[in-house]
Amino acid sequence: EIMAAVETMIEKNVKHGEVRVIFTTDEEIGNGVDGLDVQELGCDYGYTVDGGPLGEIEFENFNAASAVLTVHGVGVHPGSAKDAMINASNVAMEFHMALPAMARPETTEGYQGFYHLCQMYGDVTEAKLGYILRDHDIGKLQFKKDNLLHIACYLNCKYGPGTVEVEIKDSYRNMLEKIKPHFHLVETARKAITKAGLTPEEIPVRGGTDGAVLSWKGLPCPNLGTGGFNFHGVCECTTVERMDKATEILLNIVELYSK
Repeated sequence: EIMAAVETMIEKNVKHGEVRVIFTTDEEIGNGVDGLDVQELGCDYGYTVDGGPLGEIEFENFNAASAVLTVHGVGVHPGSAKDAMINASNVAMEFHMALPAMARPETTEGYQGFYHLCQMYGDVTEAKLGYILRDHDIGKLQFKKDNLLHIACYLNCKYGPGTVEVEIKDSYRNMLEKIKPHFHLVETARKAITKAGLTPEEIPVRGGTDGAVLSWKGLPCPNLGTGGFNFHGVCECTTVERMDKATEILLNIVELYSK
């Protein structure tokens, strides 16, 4: 979609100002633009084209963090394990069950955040759980992080110091605060989508985008839908017609900013 727009700009001599194109990787963990110097890039603002329904404008996203729980158990022959064994896998399950079942991706929507267990493995002596934490409200995300630490503290009091360790890392933040002072980006996207014969839709994205990181680095950058379906699954797909429309929206934005 992006390169089709660039190709059209060149072939049809579309009126435009200076346009710069960047491709990034590792967006899901917030590292996609770690190596990008926005000052060197020299752009005033931009858009990411990263998932979402056609005609969607996203300028609110989750605040995001990741957490890794490591449980250190005590291995003892099961025949003589009473009051001696600490089964790391059982403690890991106890940790997970202490989290609210109604705060998982499959039980939440809209502005509701979640704890998402992404991976788990272990045995008697060591177990690990990997989580991602998400919430549009930074205070509620902090509560989730604190809750993990509180549960770990409880289990360490129960099974002994050092049994449970939690490592938490921040990934990206909600871009809304950084987009508000540059709301012309949203207004221009609305015009571009309407010009393409579609109805703009603005919803809080239940995920992240490199645009969020870029916005906090000083380059305000909302996201535009690509027209795809079923992201992050084996049924992920799109259509050529929707891709053509997405390209048209990009060209409309370029033309609107050229005036």
